Amino acid sequence: MSLLQSWNDMEKGVEVRPTFGNQINICYSGLLDKSGADQVYLHCGYRDPNNWQETITTNMDRTARGWEQNVPMKNHTMAFCFKDSANNWDNNSGHNWIARA
Repeated sequence: MSLLQSWNDMEKGVEVRPTFGNQINICYSGLLDKSGADQVYLHCGYRDPNNWQETITTNMDRTARGWEQNVPMKNHTMAFCFKDSANNWDNNSGHNWIARA
């Protein structure tokens, strides 16, 4: 099994880092945050990025870096995007983001 490498998309305000065990940390400071969202949610799914499995939507925690959440990495591939409490979405212009291990 390969290890997840940290990466970031500075332009879109997304950073992914391995934490411990099979957890990854996703930090978001993108469009929804810049537009004043009072809550940001991480929406993600596993396996094939074009056919998400085991989807979850979880609230992210407001931190000094942006909105953060640790989530388990399953099946080596996770696709994700973000939404706010007004149901506005940031899905990377329809491409979502992908973490692979």
